[in-house]
This record gives sequence, C-alpha cells and structure tokens, in this order.
Amino acid sequence: MSIPTPTPNDHFSFGMWTVNWPAQDQFGSATRAMMDPVYIVHKLAEIGAWGITFHDDDLIPFGTAPAERQAIIDSFKKALDETGIVCEMVTTNTFSHPIFKDGAFTSNDRQVRRFGLRKVLRNVDLAADLGATTFVMWGGREGAEYDTSKDYKSALDRYAEGIDTVAAYIKSQGYNLKIALEPKPNEPRGDILLPTVGHALGFIACLDNGDIVGLNPEVGHEQMACLNYTAGIAQALWCGKLFHIDLNSQKGVKYDQDLAFGHGDLINAFSTVDLLENGFPNGGPTYEGPRHFDYKPSRTESEEGVWESARANMTMYLLLKERAKAFREDSEIKDLMKSSGVTALAEPTLAAGETIESFMADPSTFEDLDPDQVADRGYDYIRINQIAMEYLLGAR
Repeated sequence: MSIPTPTPNDHFSFGMWTVNWPAQDQFGSATRAMMDPVYIVHKLAEIGAWGITFHDDDLIPFGTAPAERQAIIDSFKKALDETGIVCEMVTTNTFSHPIFKDGAFTSNDRQVRRFGLRKVLRNVDLAADLGATTFVMWGGREGAEYDTSKDYKSALDRYAEGIDTVAAYIKSQGYNLKIALEPKPNEPRGDILLPTVGHALGFIACLDNGDIVGLNPEVGHEQMACLNYTAGIAQALWCGKLFHIDLNSQKGVKYDQDLAFGHGDLINAFSTVDLLENGFPNGGPTYEGPRHFDYKPSRTESEEGVWESARANMTMYLLLKERAKAFREDSEIKDLMKSSGVTALAEPTLAAGETIESFMADPSTFEDLDPDQVADRGYDYIRINQIAMEYLLGAR
C-alpha cells in the first residue's frame, strides 16, 4: 500500500497554535522558536493543507495597538490570498492572561466577565472579516478547583448569558458564523464546566439562541473523561450539532497529551474516520466540515520535525480513510451487518401505526416469547471487529 499525499481537496486544517507551539511545558522552557504566522500559512500550503485556524492571541499578541493590529491582519490576509489557504475557524484566548485566572464568562469578578465578552465579540468581527464559518469557544478557565468557590447555578447562568450574547450579536450583524462549544473535563482548571459532549448538548438546549450553537468535540478531551470519541460525535451528529471537530490522540485517562492523530487509540481513530467518511451504516446525518487537527508536536522535535508531525496527521487520516472504505465494501462485512442485526436496528420497535394499546395486547411481545430461546442468539461482534483490525493492520 502506497503512502497517500494530502491535497487541499481533503479539507485538512490546522490550528496555528499546533505547529507554532514552542514546546514549553510546566517542567521546562521552550525548545523551539516561535514562527511568523505568514510563514506558517505558506508552509501549510506547501505540505498540502487546506485551512488554518487561530486564537486571536496566536495571530495578534495580547495588548497590540490598533494600527499594528490592523497591519498584522492585512499581512495575514495577503498570505491567505497568495496561498489559497482558507481561514475556516477562529477562536478566542480567554485562558492565558492572568485576568482570566478565574474564568472569563463565569469569573466571580464582573469586570472580568465584561472584558472577556468584549474580547470575544471583537474576535467575532475578525472571524467574519476573514470569511470563517465557525467560531469555537473553549472555556478552559470556566470552572473551579473548590466547590465552595462557585455558585454553580450562577456560573451556568452567566455562561449561558455570555454564549447567548455572542450568538445574538452574530445574528444582529448578519454574519455567516455558527458557534461551536468545545467540552473538556479538566486542565487547566481542576474541573471545567461543560466537561463532555453530553453536558454541552444539555447546556445548548437551554439557550435562547441555541439554534446557531453546536459542538467542537476533541478526541483527547472526551478520552480524558474515559469516554468514546466516536460515540460522542455520533450523538452530536444525531442532534444536528456537530459543527466542527478537533482530531488528535490520547493514551488513556491522563493529562491532555495532544498526540498526532492515530498515535494513541488507533482502533478508535479508525472508527472515527469510518463514521466521518462513510457515515452511519443505516444512513443518517453526515459530517461535511473540515478535518481539523488540534495536536502538539512533541517537545523533542526541531522545526523540521514540526512539519513532519503535521504531515503525519494528514497521512494517518488518509490511510485510515482507505482502510475504512475497504472495510465497509467487504462482502463478509456486509453479510455480518445483516446477521448481527446492525442493519435491523434501523427498524422501529413499534410498527407503523401501532398503538401502545395494541402493543400491550400482543402476546408475542412478552407472554408467548421464550426469553431463553431468544437469548441463545450470537451477534458476531467480535468477528466484525476482527475484520476491522485485519484491515487496519493491512492483512486484508
């Protein structure tokens, strides 16, 4: 099997903060120099990427004067025009500066909440100006280390107020933007509000402007909570709320590793790509958005290694895409999907027009059914998964 080459048609995008991470962590200083955003745009085009995303502070240093800010934006726009790279998503840093140490939208200090909201709204304007269609909001500092430090009802009230205000502003300006919330269970806060896909979906359902608010689930964030990323994005798709994705890898329940995609839980990465590319086995909503990578090149890498790691993300995705397509087209898999009942799951439990009264009166559903006989059935799930593994390992 040859190694595939990524092209812009694959719609791969990278956060500027990924390839431009200087590799400074809590235990050591940076091992790489920061790169100019214009240079990054040209390098991403060179390796076959399609898009770029950024936090405001990635592109424009915090506190930059207005004239210099505009000059940076103009230079960035010129690079996008020269390369054809698309700025498909923009987000806001409300977690790095000390002012946000207790959160932005949920800080106990009202001055901080008002400053954070202005910072976000200014970046909404920038996102619209650059033609982005998604505005991601990750509340990395929206949380607590001590339950006694927060009135959780008030915190959720203020969080909802903040998101609804941003959404209302987007609508009032006529911007072609949707908001995508990014769940995470912990880090940097001890506990973060909206820790999982499910929590965020419940929160969105309570918003006044939830129609333009969806999700941006990240692989590592869901797996940090000991959850299944594929199942999470499947539920978001089912709800019509999968607006964006962050692809990376994680090895178990620990700190946020941000490994290159496929370099952690490989079988889950396979099932993720299978869902994104091939859809649900019985049909249903599909994901049409960018294949966005939110990872960090290892601290051990030079700049050359940074670009090699970026290529690795795209290559892994394309290899898994090939394997998943072959898996779905396998004749034995098609038969097993029927014999295991995967395809039968699409049939409603109640027949068309069947009432609850007629269902309750049908003895075949309960009184005449032999549970032991039905329980003798096997489902062939291990065989299906084994074939998936054989395709994944190149044995088929």
